[in-house]
Amino acid sequence: MPLNDVGISKNAPRALTDGTQTSHWLDASGSTVVIDFFAKCILDGLGYQLRAGTITTPIVGDVAITDTAAEYCIDAIAGFVIVPVFNQISVRAGTGTAHEMAIKSVATVSSAGTAFVLLPLRSGGVAATLTGRAQTAGAVTVTAELATTTLRHWEYAQQAVFTTGQVIIPAWEPLRPPVLNGARCLYTQIAAATTGPSYYAHMDVLQFTSAQIGQ
Repeated sequence: MPLNDVGISKNAPRALTDGTQTSHWLDASGSTVVIDFFAKCILDGLGYQLRAGTITTPIVGDVAITDTAAEYCIDAIAGFVIVPVFNQISVRAGTGTAHEMAIKSVATVSSAGTAFVLLPLRSGGVAATLTGRAQTAGAVTVTAELATTTLRHWEYAQQAVFTTGQVIIPAWEPLRPPVLNGARCLYTQIAAATTGPSYYAHMDVLQFTSAQIGQ
């Protein structure tokens, strides 16, 4: 009768390759554990957040989306991977028109803008290798958008002025997120004609090494 080789593990993904023998993971009670993949990655310390705007002080977007200009971004150098899992934008004042918002990525890291140290989604977790930037009015500089190198992941548009009060834009929570191998820049553009919207936003991502996902 065949035996099921099992072992207890609380570690991050083991970067197995084809043909490697492995074991069935159990918890300390001997029960098989089934857990959401994103939740497991956060427990393993692989989740990070970039935030734009602080309490009572929203950040102000650009006046019309401009090529190479972003509001915030997350960069991965070669050997590392970004997997975006959530992005939320909440407009506080949208008096301009022709609002445009987009999340894109390009195969070159950003080159200018105020640095933002990514926050671990597991409190007390290790510092990220991924880097981030966030700056008002499209002052984060990214590589020019080209059809051959730029991926568009999410977009939102509204022609009219936003109504009074805080506006919640539909969140981006991809069911099948892109896997962005470094060098790669994941960036968000937020803009409107005439007057840039003021907003709060945050983006959550998972960080992997290329080896962890078999690249």
